[in-house]
Amino acid sequence: MAVPSCTASLRSFECRTDPDFSGRFPRPEIPTSGASRFSCKAGGGSASRGLSVHGLSSSLIYRFPPNFVRQLSTKARRNCSNIGVAQIVAASWSNKELDNTPSPPAVKAVDAAAAASFVAPVAENVTGVEEDVAAVVDSVLGENVQPEDLTDDVGYSSFLTSRGSMAIHAGERLGRGIASDAITTPVFNTSAYFFKKTQELIDFKEKRHVSYEYGRYGNYTTEVLEQKMSALEGAESTLFVASGMCASTCLMWALVPAGGHIVTTTDCYRKTRIFIEKILIPKMGVKATVIDPADVGALEAALSRNDVTLFFTESPTNPFLRCVDIELVSKLCHDKGALVVVDGTFASPINQQALSLGADLVIHSATKYLAGHNDVLAGCISGPTKLVSVVRDMHHILGGTLNPNAAYLIIRGMKTLECRVQQQNRTASRMAEILEAHPKVSRVYYPGLASHPEHELAKKQMTGFGGVVSFEVDGDLHRTIKFVDNLKIPYIAPSFGGVESIVDQPAIMSYWDLSQADRAKYGILDNLVRFSFGVESFEDLKRDILQALDTI
Repeated sequence: MAVPSCTASLRSFECRTDPDFSGRFPRPEIPTSGASRFSCKAGGGSASRGLSVHGLSSSLIYRFPPNFVRQLSTKARRNCSNIGVAQIVAASWSNKELDNTPSPPAVKAVDAAAAASFVAPVAENVTGVEEDVAAVVDSVLGENVQPEDLTDDVGYSSFLTSRGSMAIHAGERLGRGIASDAITTPVFNTSAYFFKKTQELIDFKEKRHVSYEYGRYGNYTTEVLEQKMSALEGAESTLFVASGMCASTCLMWALVPAGGHIVTTTDCYRKTRIFIEKILIPKMGVKATVIDPADVGALEAALSRNDVTLFFTESPTNPFLRCVDIELVSKLCHDKGALVVVDGTFASPINQQALSLGADLVIHSATKYLAGHNDVLAGCISGPTKLVSVVRDMHHILGGTLNPNAAYLIIRGMKTLECRVQQQNRTASRMAEILEAHPKVSRVYYPGLASHPEHELAKKQMTGFGGVVSFEVDGDLHRTIKFVDNLKIPYIAPSFGGVESIVDQPAIMSYWDLSQADRAKYGILDNLVRFSFGVESFEDLKRDILQALDTI
């Protein structure tokens, strides 16, 4: 492929020919007249490819004037970041065979202009080439440099039935608004977007032109990710933000008014509870009712006695993997005018689709299963456009924007989401059974076990039970520490859902600032272990856990 490059001189540009070992093409006679003419030098011997009277040979390597490169790079920047548009145009010239195969009109125009430039003064050459470059770039990429609509209904459900397939193709091969023929989505590292004319800006402001304005309000890489997540969750819209906690707090700021009432569960991510207790209640005058995840009666009582705005729950919960009857609580809440938000991080959209069960919104810490490689922080909210838009407006004010590089990492990670989650499901299910039967384990929390209090509910609303198993070692804090420290494979770290196995002791990792008695109020005993299974070999993980138990 011919690649354009700048020459050092503004007075001329040149092409050199590659050697032709077949001797098929005679060297053409090219008229020259001093430095003001365009020269063609043979390279690599006397037998070399040259020029056709109808255009340029496919073997020529062209060197274009600076204005040519500037014109191309400007168009390339507007359309698709660093796609390499110059190579596309150069290929249109250089890849044309020397037979009589008709060329596209735009390419013919450029060929004709290039042929004419052989006998034209340099000043005229530069102007003509610029005009023809503009015509070719517009022909290849389109005059509109920004996607007109990134939210078309691309109809994934009409031919993709697997969520694994959607995780690979949604937002990219299907319905991508980015002008690129790359398989992978480009990363748009930009803080702002420009408008060609003031009228285009006015059209944007009055919603006649689709674009972005500032990096906090959107990014084309992130838009692809949001489309992908919407397809997985069956949602109209998705918003990605900088972390899972950012998703939770931004959602509550947006949807719970001052003086409103929120219902949540006893078992949940600790920082979510802290935000409700230390921010919403004292600073916003919000009232909160905390119930057991399975206590439907307590939910009904809270709904009947209070003007509840929002029921916020995890399912499964952290760290005891309790399950909420999403279909039932959604009906109860909707009858009273309350919204239902489900944090589905522990399930992932592969194992559970909360929206189809009746929830209004579903959120995820994308740091976990979605990204899947323990290398990025992100969170997302999915649901109907009318609700997600309210949260999005709040997000535009608060910030917490997802970096486009992080968006790219999540897009890449999601392409293996189904493979990873299914492997983690299998490993966790088998290890939960082994742990439950082990004499040095006093209790196991996993919704895939018949002993779990919501096992039947989990079977009803989940297609897999996840890769996290919590269990209590038969011993005290120090005996449990010994078990954790003797594990060879998992990292001691505060996360889950990645390809690497992770283990932590919640009493130390998340609740160490509380006294033992205060930890016990939340059910966090000193011997509790939360084990997130990665995608390592089941046999390796089994041997590692059993040998660590043997040491205590």
